[in-house]
Amino acid sequence: MSFQKASTSFTRFRIIDDIPADLWASIPEKLRQYAFIDIDDIAEERAFGWTSFDDMLDTEWRQAPPEKGDFLTFSLRLDTRRIPPAVLRKHVRLALRDEEERIKALGKKFIGRERKKEIQEQVKLRLMGRFLPIPAEFQVVWNMRSGRVYFSSTQTKMIEMFLDLFTRTFELRLEQLLPYSLALAMFGEEISAKIDDVQSTKFI
Repeated sequence: MSFQKASTSFTRFRIIDDIPADLWASIPEKLRQYAFIDIDDIAEERAFGWTSFDDMLDTEWRQAPPEKGDFLTFSLRLDTRRIPPAVLRKHVRLALRDEEERIKALGKKFIGRERKKEIQEQVKLRLMGRFLPIPAEFQVVWNMRSGRVYFSSTQTKMIEMFLDLFTRTFELRLEQLLPYSLALAMFGEEISAKIDDVQSTKFI
C-alpha cells in the first residue's frame, strides 16, 4: 500500500509516551538496526523490517533520508515465501511413498506419526528454496509535530506487526485512533458521556 497513489487505505495512531529530546537524531540509526534483511538466498518463510519510503530496496537510506520537513517517512517491508498447497501435498505424497518402500525393505509396515511429521517438514524446507519470496510494502508517515503516525494498511495482522516493530525500534507506544478516540481528541473528554449515549443506526 502506498501514500503516493491516488487513493489508499490507512490506519491512524498517536504516540502516547513522552518523546525523548535526543530521539530525532538517532532515528536513522534505529531504522537501520531493525532494517529489512533479504531472504532470497536462504530458505526462510518470512522476513520483515524497515526500508526506505522512496525505494523499498534501499535499507541504508542512501537515496533519500527518512526526514522530510516536519515528517519522518519510511516503510515496513514484508517478504513471504509461499508454497502452493497442491505442490506441497504432491511432494509430501511422493516422499511418503519413497519412505514406505524403504521401510518395506526393512520388514516394517507403517510410518510412525513423528516420522510423517519429520518428512513433511523436510519436504517443506526443500521446496522453500525453490520459490522466491513475495515482497509487500506498507508505508509509514510520522508527523513529528503532532505525534500522529499514519500506516498504509488496515489489515489486523499487519497493524499488530507494525505496532510491535515500532515499539521495539523507537521504545514508544502507539494508540490506534478509532472514531471514538478521534472525537475525544477533537472535542475534549467532556463529550464522552454524550458519545456513550449514541445509539447505532441500522441500515436495511
